[in-house]
Amino acid sequence: MRKSAAIIFAFIISQFQAQQGAYYQQAAKYKMDIDVNAEKFTYQGKQTLEYTNNSPDELNVVYFHLYWNAFKPNSMMDQRVASQGKNGDGRLQKDGISRLASIPKDQEGAQNIHWIKQNGKDLKFEVQETIMKVYLAEPIKPNSTTTFTMDWDSVIPQQIRRSGRNNREGVDMTMTQWYPKIAEYDYDGWATFDYLGREFHAPFSDFDVTIKINKDYVVGAGGILENPSEVKGYDANAKIKTEKDKKAIWKWTAKNILDFAWSADRDYSVESFNVPEGPKVYLVYQKNDKTKAWGESQPYITKYFQIMNAHFGKYVYPTYAFIQGGDGGMEYGMCTMILGEAKNVKDLLGLMAHEGSHSWYQQMLATNESVRPWMDEGFTSYAEGYTMYQLFPEDLPNPFVERLDAYRNFVKKGIEEPAVWLGDHHDNGTAYTYASYVKGELYLVQLGYIMGEQNLAETLKQYYDQWSMKHPSDRDFLHIAQRVSGMDLKWFHNYWINTTKTIDYGIKDVKYDAKSTTITLVNNGQVPMPIDFGVMTTDKKIVTYQIPMNMTHTWKEKDAYGEFKTMPYWPWTQKEYTITIPYTKSQLSVLGIDFSQRIADVNMENNFVEVK
Repeated sequence: MRKSAAIIFAFIISQFQAQQGAYYQQAAKYKMDIDVNAEKFTYQGKQTLEYTNNSPDELNVVYFHLYWNAFKPNSMMDQRVASQGKNGDGRLQKDGISRLASIPKDQEGAQNIHWIKQNGKDLKFEVQETIMKVYLAEPIKPNSTTTFTMDWDSVIPQQIRRSGRNNREGVDMTMTQWYPKIAEYDYDGWATFDYLGREFHAPFSDFDVTIKINKDYVVGAGGILENPSEVKGYDANAKIKTEKDKKAIWKWTAKNILDFAWSADRDYSVESFNVPEGPKVYLVYQKNDKTKAWGESQPYITKYFQIMNAHFGKYVYPTYAFIQGGDGGMEYGMCTMILGEAKNVKDLLGLMAHEGSHSWYQQMLATNESVRPWMDEGFTSYAEGYTMYQLFPEDLPNPFVERLDAYRNFVKKGIEEPAVWLGDHHDNGTAYTYASYVKGELYLVQLGYIMGEQNLAETLKQYYDQWSMKHPSDRDFLHIAQRVSGMDLKWFHNYWINTTKTIDYGIKDVKYDAKSTTITLVNNGQVPMPIDFGVMTTDKKIVTYQIPMNMTHTWKEKDAYGEFKTMPYWPWTQKEYTITIPYTKSQLSVLGIDFSQRIADVNMENNFVEVK
């Protein structure tokens, strides 16, 4: 028994040590030559890919994403939308009927792989819907590089979601998720989720892309245009250089981004300006009466990047492009594709601020958004709310009041799903939105309330400093938050992300005495929290009492919302808590839980008492 126990113990220790190995991430370099037939909405593609295996594992297969294979009747995306009916993503269905089911045959998306080779040797491959599995001629050993070459052709699909031809705003081609893209490999293995319409994941890569297309087109892309004097739109003195087939050649490069995306239209205008200390911003859009807000956006965009650089970390790339892509908004390396026909500049900036902030929480801090969409969409939404509050100041106690109210109203519907679920595996489209965008955003709002806004700001900065240009997880973020605050926060993370339990505190009773007032608070919810209890006196003075919750073990010391007095802690197992304050009834105007209105309490009706 002793020998067996020793063997088991040694195995457990070895497994633990294996999980504590040095961090690594894979790397790729793409060189692509693309020949576009704009009249037929097709293109021919050739690709050379240098892939470096920085993992400790020997790889015998690799996987590629073929996203456009989803855009056809009876694809997995079509099946998923059909099964969800009216509960599905409203952009993919109408009245519960999948829009993919009616795509005409000649407009179905396709990525037809002619051949793929490794170091010149032909490879066997299998196309499994939107995933291509490739069997290697020789293993890719740890810390080694191999070269893949590939030839394929593609049909640009009818635009249903993000990619495609002739979208509703009249943009000819939105070229996103458009090429065979190697999947990410990390400690969790290959990231090979089928594309059902949600999110993406990829290794950081360098791109060298040459695009041949009809000379009348203007191309917008995320990257550096290497020959602006030879193509339309970027240089007033350009002399468009064409081949015999009257096609211009566009040469784009980009380094250390997750994905290369571009869009092409004959009516695009291009404007550019420099943000102090970077980046250079490009606006690529159809200039007309419906896009007037773009012309007003420059000073707001400049201030937006300055706020983001100061508060969330420096944008590391030299350029960024806002491109009218014609379908909602979707982020890519050094650019975003967004709807262009905004009602006003504030609406346009809201979309730009969200998609631009993905450069922090999808590109530079490249979490696996298919697995943890709340870290991407939620943190991005937080940055959007933070910056928009400063760009367009409102008379609200904090930037997140309206989002908190929306969350409270949604919870009442009884269809909430945990944020921990995989992005494409939510059963309800609205539940996905709240789990990923709203719960992810409020995760940071609640942390600011628990540990103080200064500690949250420092956590976000350290998160950027330690994990930018890498692939962090929620564990990495939580580690920093706990170190900065000195608090144990695992309990909150578990409740907020892994469950749909809710916060519900209230004022149960108030007793006024000759020299003091005694308040009894009650926890009617399932998520324990510290409580900031506020008092407004008749002379408009605000006094705050912090009631810590014992599971943090360290109490909040400061907060941007004002000074406070710390009271004895409230054990999380205890339903009620009594606090006595040195004010009489005649001295009091209002009593309440969280005057800052940050706590995500689902029932606000019993949180405040007006003293009369």
